[in-house]
Parts: sequence; C-alpha cells; structure tokens
Amino acid sequence: MTIAATAQKLLRRSRKKRKAWQNDFVAVGDTSCTQEHRKRRADFAEESLMEIRRDPITQSWVVLGQRESLGDPAQPCPFDPGAVEKRPSILTWPAEGPWQVRVLPHPDPLYRIEGDAGRVAEGMYDKMGAIGAHEVVVETPHHDKKMSQLGDEEIERILWVWASRIADLKKDPRFKYVAVFKNQGPLAGDEWSHAHSQITATIFVPRRVKYELNSASEWFRERERCIFCDVVRQDEKQGKRIVDVQGDYYALCPYSSRVPYEVWVLHRRHNHLFEQPRAGSNRRQLAALLGRVLRRLEKIAPAYHLVVHTAPNTLSKKGELAGYWKTLSDDFHWHIEILPILEKRSKSYSIKEVYFNAVLPEQAAEQLRSLDPNT
Repeated sequence: MTIAATAQKLLRRSRKKRKAWQNDFVAVGDTSCTQEHRKRRADFAEESLMEIRRDPITQSWVVLGQRESLGDPAQPCPFDPGAVEKRPSILTWPAEGPWQVRVLPHPDPLYRIEGDAGRVAEGMYDKMGAIGAHEVVVETPHHDKKMSQLGDEEIERILWVWASRIADLKKDPRFKYVAVFKNQGPLAGDEWSHAHSQITATIFVPRRVKYELNSASEWFRERERCIFCDVVRQDEKQGKRIVDVQGDYYALCPYSSRVPYEVWVLHRRHNHLFEQPRAGSNRRQLAALLGRVLRRLEKIAPAYHLVVHTAPNTLSKKGELAGYWKTLSDDFHWHIEILPILEKRSKSYSIKEVYFNAVLPEQAAEQLRSLDPNT
C-alpha cells in the first residue's frame, strides 16, 4: 500500500478516535444542548483559566494563562517506546506493527477542543476562550535521532502525517487556521529533546499569515499572478539566493531575510494547500530537500524554528477573512519557513518590529550551498 493510500486509511481511523477523545461535548451550534452540557462547559472554562485576547491596534490575538511546563530532563522521556503507548493516540503510523510516527494530544495544551469560544466584549476589547486543538507529532521512536538524521522515506512519513492532521482538523468549521511548527533545541524553546513537532488549530488566523494573505491578494489583484510563484521564478533565474533544489522543490534565502540563514522551502508549481499535493507531486523529493537543508543549518545554528504556512480553513464563510476566499486558490502558495537561532545573541531577535540581519541572504545562501549535508 502506498503512503498516500495508508494516509487516507489512517485519517479515517483518527476521526473516530477524535470523536471519542472529545469526551462527548456537544458541538457548537447544537440546539439540543442540555443544561448539563452547559454546566460542563462552564466548569471547563473555569478550570482552564485561559483566554485569548485581541489587541485592537495590531489585530493580534494573545493566549493568556498558559503554564510553562517544559519537559523535565530528569524524568524518563514520555515519547520513548514503552512509555508513549500508555498515552492516548490520535494517529499512529503504521496502524499495525511497530509505530514510526505517532500523534498525541499535547499534555499541557495551549488550546482545548472541548467547549465554546464564548467570544465577548469587554468594553472596547474582545476576548474568547482558548478553544482549538493542540497536538504533538512524535517523529520517530528513536530518542537520539533528530529529524535531519532520518532517511528520506522517514521524513516523507512525517510530511504525510502533518498533511493528514491538517486536513482532518479543517473538517471542524470552528477552526480558522491549522499550523504545523517545530522548535528544535533549547534556544528555540523545545519542550522535549525527543524529535517532535506540534500542530495547533485555532479559531483565529495568526497575524503573520494575515499579512501574507493580504499581500498575496493585492499582488494577484494587480498582476493576476501568485507573488510566491514570482519569487521562485526570479530567484531561480538569479540563482544567488538558492540554497538547494530537488525536482520542483526549491530552498532559498528570502530577499529580505529576517534572521541570519533564514530559509524558505517552496514548490515551483502553484498550490495553496500543503495538505493536498498536486497530481504528480513527489513528496519524497520534498523530504530529501528538507533533510539536506536541516543538516546544513545544523552546521551553523544549534537551534531553529520551522513553520508550515498553508491556506486558512475556508469552511467558515463569515468573519474578517471571508473576502479572501474568492482568489485564495490562485494567490496563496504553501511554503515552509525555517528560522535558525544562532548561539550568539543577535539584534534580529531583540528588535521584533524592524528586523536587523547582519548576514546578507546572498552570502548566507552561498555559505549554505558550500556545506556538505552528507557529512
């Protein structure tokens, strides 16, 4: 059975597991909601003590009340074989035999899937409950292996699991955006040393993604072209910011890199949905390219942030982003952003609104190209 066919089979199973995992809370908008369910929702809201507040000036949403409960290095790893099986699983790959990738509910989530958002006004301000989903993707059963050290097929499995979870979470119309991110290394704030990534589904669209949506929409309206496709074409022609290429996938240092050695990975062929590869797309090529890029970066930086940017959920036809849906499939383009963190403190990380980067992206790309990812 192919990876794609296996992914569809696992997706169907994960939906059944998620229904059981939701502890039979009534869905938003269900008119049959009983007084008992309302009380349970109220009790949940009081217990979580977390809320999301909106900054009316910057339009940012801020999660407040999260506890900083990072993994205790003195305790046994919760993701090693033998321990991870004791935790509830949302998805296990493969479904039979020894697992290779496993998706679990986050033990101390930023967002919880049960309950209502309960959006309310507090004078001129807006706030709502921290409703959403927060999952951990355990990328390998091997505790001492980083993602960069996995084979191409193993990384491809992780990519398919990411895509499967994005697609499944987008079935919930409450969730406006699903993000995949990976923090590797203590400087990046990783919670466990075992190779893992995280997935969050939120009832708002992050501000950074809104900036991209707005720019992409304006570019398309003026030129009837995808701005991301134009970036790939120009950088492909110039060559000086290209780090590596595998098939139709490109790794490049952005023209206005925010931090030293920032790398974006994009597909040359247009597609707005990471979770729905185009016909003929070869995700094994993406896996091979991503592995080489990470191995290069790890020779320079001890830590990094990785984020997958895909299109928002279009099931919700209301709200602030409803106007984007008309051209979204034409103007947006999924991509992966990787921001290394250098050991030496840089102004790049202290000046948040105006970035300072001492390394030109052309120089960064040249240095990364010169590094052998296989040594």
